[in-house]
Amino acid sequence: MRLTLKIWRQKNSETKGKIETYNIDDISPDMSFLEMLDVLNAKLINEDQEPVSFDHDCREGICGSCSLFINGRAHGPDRRITTCQLHMRKFKDGDTIYIEPFRAKAFPVIKDLVVDRSAFDRIQHAGGYISINTSGNTQDANATPVNKEDADAAFDAATCIGCGACVATCKNSSAMLFVGAKVSQYSLLPQGQTEASRRVVNMVNQMDLEGFGNCSNTGACEVECPKGISLDNIARMNRELVKASFK
Repeated sequence: MRLTLKIWRQKNSETKGKIETYNIDDISPDMSFLEMLDVLNAKLINEDQEPVSFDHDCREGICGSCSLFINGRAHGPDRRITTCQLHMRKFKDGDTIYIEPFRAKAFPVIKDLVVDRSAFDRIQHAGGYISINTSGNTQDANATPVNKEDADAAFDAATCIGCGACVATCKNSSAMLFVGAKVSQYSLLPQGQTEASRRVVNMVNQMDLEGFGNCSNTGACEVECPKGISLDNIARMNRELVKASFK
């Protein structure tokens, strides 16, 4: 395959960026999108040019760090995948592909396609934990029965990998799907009830402090989420927030 790549290049967060054009060939349809970028970088290095910076780690759809905006879609033209799971057979020979970083005020660009998503970490630190004293004889986990429907819903929420596709896709750069998932995975379980009120208030307050926008119920976040996190989690977070306001 021969491709024309239009890639966002930006030296750092303080400088202006721009789209630069690269031509590349001998790309196999069986390559992953990140493998294609590896080939491009090898070519650039051989030509004494600066390689393109992009995030990646597991390359198995687990870590969520490979967050790219490809032809106007988070993680590219496929459903329920991360960028590392996108294969070049989704494109045609001769295609022009636009590759940009996830764009949001709360996700400042570090370099090229790499953005700072530590805002998500700070939201989780604000309340995404259970501080139960486990000193002495710890109870067996199975001693606290959990309704299967609740356990399944909590597990589904916990599959969120924090990639930020929901933020990048939302016209308001809202993080409510992410925060809703993190609130839900605890609020559905008895172990998470002790701190439920503090958790939702602290996490929502931190979300607002980070500069994320508000949810307008467009639903694009659920569509582009690689794990298919449901909008139900946003509704559950809002209910938890209302309940906390009465305590």
